[in-house]
Amino acid sequence: MLLYLLLGLVAGMVLAIVPLLRARREADDLVEQNQKLAQDRQRLFDFMHLMTEALGEGLSRQELHQRIVHAAILCTGALSACIFEKSERNTMRGIAVEGLFPPHRPMSEAMKDQATTRAKFIEQVLKSEEFPVGEGIVGRVAQSRRGELLADAAADAHIVKHDDPALAVRSVIVVPLVFRDRFFGVLAVTNPAGEQLFTETDFTLMQSLAEQAALALHNAEFLHLQIEKKQLDIDLSIASGIQQMLLPRETTEIVGLEIAARYTPAQRIGGDLYDIFALSATRLGIVMADVSGKGIAGALLMAICRTNLRQIAPRHDSPARALAELNRTLAPEIPFDLYVTMLYAVIDVATSAVTLARAGHELPLFVRHDVAAGGLRLDFVGSEGMALGLAPDDVFSAVLVDHTEPFVAGDLLVLYTDGITEAPNEEGKEFSGARLADAARTLRHRTAREINAGILEHVQEFTGDAPQRDDFTLVTVKRRAGA
Repeated sequence: MLLYLLLGLVAGMVLAIVPLLRARREADDLVEQNQKLAQDRQRLFDFMHLMTEALGEGLSRQELHQRIVHAAILCTGALSACIFEKSERNTMRGIAVEGLFPPHRPMSEAMKDQATTRAKFIEQVLKSEEFPVGEGIVGRVAQSRRGELLADAAADAHIVKHDDPALAVRSVIVVPLVFRDRFFGVLAVTNPAGEQLFTETDFTLMQSLAEQAALALHNAEFLHLQIEKKQLDIDLSIASGIQQMLLPRETTEIVGLEIAARYTPAQRIGGDLYDIFALSATRLGIVMADVSGKGIAGALLMAICRTNLRQIAPRHDSPARALAELNRTLAPEIPFDLYVTMLYAVIDVATSAVTLARAGHELPLFVRHDVAAGGLRLDFVGSEGMALGLAPDDVFSAVLVDHTEPFVAGDLLVLYTDGITEAPNEEGKEFSGARLADAARTLRHRTAREINAGILEHVQEFTGDAPQRDDFTLVTVKRRAGA
């Protein structure tokens, strides 16, 4: 009887202790889970900190990739990591690696012979291996943009089995690097330290790390664009300053002539050129040109044109011969996708004439009284010629000719670029040469400066709110009455 009592007492004690032990185990598990969660959270924070530091250091894209794989190893305890990038050929290629990351495909005997050191092998993985999107676990993730975990990769038939035990894949995680639909590549880690395998918790952590890595790549790309834009702004400011220095600061004075010029670029750097210079006490040279390319290239070509023509012009009485020599000088230097239209006119007040040569430029406008006709004549005067830089000297010189027009008291000469005549309104119609001639006719009794301002007002009224598409350049010359 006593025995039964003792057994009952022991059973009761066991029954009382079991829930306590179970509760203790659950409490220990909860503590362990919380510790694991805290560790994962800390690893994510560490990774974010490493990415922030990398951005602060202004690393190049290649250096940032290398920093990401290094940080992935530190935060996951993996033995190797690699970033794969998609090429324009829709193939994947390793671009940053750390550790002995196993090749995606079996190594050929030739490659094995070349891989005399492990460092050499890593370099080969980084630079030579290339495979289609969709092939293998890396290709699948690149195609689906969904991460994959192969906890026991050794048992997976699709994982390549390499002869070298150091390249054996026990466990692998592959995640896409995506930010706002922008695909930056794939990040893969293999083999946790020791004999462990990656878990679902590790996979979740890797997905979070990939999000932070993609954000870092996006921010780095944005920062680099900002730096490039800032540098471009500096370059544009310098080029714009140089261009403004090249334009005439003061109008050249020739007795009997009233001269005014206006230049309004459509962008910070324009492609138009005008120049006014005295050839003698009675002869004035005027240049109007338009470079096909805008921006820095156009500005530099404009500067070269002006410098060379300033040296060439005094050697020739003929504008056509001056332009021919300029073409011979510039043709070897002008890029194939650029050319320059130019009009060079010489006004001689002693002979009351204008001699001009036109290398594919807009026709000059003469406004003058015609006593015989009893009214006013508005003439767009043409001459043969082609743009500078389009043809060799023999072809260019063969078609370029001088043309001479009288230029007497009361006459008006307007030179311009096609930005004026081709300025569109909101309906897409152009200002046109006819409207230019009509504006000049209306304004002819004003000063040369006022005529330029009036023409530009007419253009503005016509175009309305349509943005300025091209440079506006005007040079107006009036022959003073009684001169």
